[in-house]
Amino acid sequence: MDRLLRVRARQKAKKPEFRRHDSHKKARLDESWRRPRGLHNKLRQQVRAKGRLVRPGFGSPRAVRGLHPSGFREVLVRCIDDLKKAEGCAIRIARTVGMRKREKIEAMAREMNLKILNPKTGGE
Repeated sequence: MDRLLRVRARQKAKKPEFRRHDSHKKARLDESWRRPRGLHNKLRQQVRAKGRLVRPGFGSPRAVRGLHPSGFREVLVRCIDDLKKAEGCAIRIARTVGMRKREKIEAMAREMNLKILNPKTGGE
């Protein structure tokens, strides 16, 4: 698992940033990837200077796909009950959680020996 995380990090460093074609030219276009479908689109035709198309070969190893770089599966926590689903995972406390409830969640997570990815109070 540790080796695969290092492989993923190495692959990710080589992988290009896949952005939507011409999104830097037009404000109405979001940067998120969309496959180019135009008849004369140079990116679809794979002209070298226009960037790379998304392909399966750019993917990370299946065993570590979607994992946090620490190697844990990430679980979003909104209340203390969500901690029961997070056994053996790293938790990220939702941004909408207030400070009082956040302190309770963090204390409970420390008792359960869970990794907190975005702690606010001391510890960790």
